[in-house]
Amino acid sequence: MPACCTGKPATFKDTVFFVAEQNCIVMPIASFSAVRELSSNVDDREVGSLIQPANPDALQQLAARVVAGETAALARAISLAESDAAASRELLSLLPIPAEAALRIGITGAPGAGKSTLVEQLARRYAAEQKVAVLAIDPTSPITGGALLGDRIRMQGVEQQVYVRSMATRGFTGGLARAAAAACRLMEAAGRSPLLIETVGVGQEETEVVRLADVTVVVLTPGMGDDVQSMKAGLMEVADIFVINKSDREGAERLHAELQAMQSLADAGAWQPPIVRTVATSGE
Repeated sequence: MPACCTGKPATFKDTVFFVAEQNCIVMPIASFSAVRELSSNVDDREVGSLIQPANPDALQQLAARVVAGETAALARAISLAESDAAASRELLSLLPIPAEAALRIGITGAPGAGKSTLVEQLARRYAAEQKVAVLAIDPTSPITGGALLGDRIRMQGVEQQVYVRSMATRGFTGGLARAAAAACRLMEAAGRSPLLIETVGVGQEETEVVRLADVTVVVLTPGMGDDVQSMKAGLMEVADIFVINKSDREGAERLHAELQAMQSLADAGAWQPPIVRTVATSGE
């Protein structure tokens, strides 16, 4: 923890905001484009023709509706960004720079770590005070080209208070979708904050989320064993917060000790990411 810390954050939510204030470096990212959410053989140009506004005035109106916070307009604008139409780039250029940037929290980790459940719990708690949005990335099948978008199924209980958008990777590597950056920009313009960005299940080198998020949360689970050591040269290096999820299981103490041992190898006095233990299924 930084020397200026006056006390241990009481909750995971407090920890996120503490890290955002003390250790946040926002890095530039190129505009992403072209992604499908569902299995389809429709050409991107056809998709663009279906959702592309007819004229510049329509684009201006759509941008104004997004800034006004209209959910339907936000959904259409993100679909436009996914289509890679020229109109989507123009739409992004019409958005004003927000007076206050949205806090972007990236949630990443291996498959089965409980990322979706953790995101759902965070969304519920943030929604009580803020206009939170969730961007959930799902893998695309290399066989069929389709995506289940199962995060929308898991989060049905929070969709009344939270804007939830799912995207398929469609072969884009790094744990994100090509249109993720544009989607975040649009959500921010619509007045949504914080933005919870959930990656697909990732491995050692899939760290694209660090370029998009202000705070990167790496979710681990007991039983990983030597996997922690094998990951330390990649994903483990980008964490602003380590979360040991499913910490009610055997092996949680061992994993915590392994993380602390890994952190002890850093330079003396260097800031270290906090380690937070959670049981997302019960909200602990």
